[in-house]
Amino acid sequence: MRPTICHVRPEWVDHYGHMNLAYYLVAFDLATDLVWPDWGLGAPLREAGFGTFAVESWQGYRREVTLGMPLAGESVLADYDHRRLLVKHRLYHAEEGWLSAENEVLFLCVNLATRRAGLWPETTLARFAEKRGTEAPERLRLTRVSPAAG
Repeated sequence: MRPTICHVRPEWVDHYGHMNLAYYLVAFDLATDLVWPDWGLGAPLREAGFGTFAVESWQGYRREVTLGMPLAGESVLADYDHRRLLVKHRLYHAEEGWLSAENEVLFLCVNLATRRAGLWPETTLARFAEKRGTEAPERLRLTRVSPAAG
C-alpha cells in the first residue's frame, strides 16, 4: 500500500474542475519530504552544512484528479553521482490505485555556506547506494546528451 500524502485541496482546483498543473509539483514535493529522512537527507544533511536544491524537473500527466481525491506517492532513487541525485515520483489515486502523474527531479548537493555545488558526504553516498532502485530514469539524465553534429 502506498502512503497517502495529501488530498486535492479547493485552492488547487482550477476553472476546469481538476487539479492545476502547479499543484502536482506541490504533491511531488510532499512525496519528496516523505523519503528524505530514509535516504539520509533533510535535517542530517543540513547539520553537515549541505542541502538539496532542485535544478531540473519533468512532469507527465496521465489522468486528472479532482477536489478531495486522496493522493498517494511512490518515490525511487533512480540515479546519483558525487554531487547530483535523480528521483522518480509517481502520483496515484490513494484508494483506487490508478496512476495520475509522473515526475523526475534532478537535485544538486549544495554547500549552504557558499551556496555553490558541493560533494555529498560519504555517509550520504553510502545511504544512496543502499536505497538506489533498479528503475532507470526515463526523461532526465545525470549527463547531458550532446546534439548530433550536422
